[in-house]
Amino acid sequence: MSNVYGSIMAGLSEAIEDSKSPEKKLKRRVVSIVPVKEYTAVEIREIRKNTGFSQKLFAGYMGVSDKTVEAWEAGTNHPSGAASRILSMMEMDKNLTKEFPFVETENL
Repeated sequence: MSNVYGSIMAGLSEAIEDSKSPEKKLKRRVVSIVPVKEYTAVEIREIRKNTGFSQKLFAGYMGVSDKTVEAWEAGTNHPSGAASRILSMMEMDKNLTKEFPFVETENL
């Protein structure tokens, strides 16, 4: 454990020294987060249809109520936060619901 502490302290000392130096030697990077997309009712319906899910199954996958999905698709409410991120992921990867099967379906 003291080895980990020593490593952390050495790293912090190096970072402090570099910040005070006119010549920056440590690598820096800028991290930016893409803003959450605002989805239209048509886009949401299209994403849901691409999954092959009914509104009820789609709601279960998204972790929201059936009424919430109905409201999104009617345009009276809009997804935000995590729901928008999941929709973005579904839009980018058409197989997301198969790769991460939170809803199970059976063929009868």
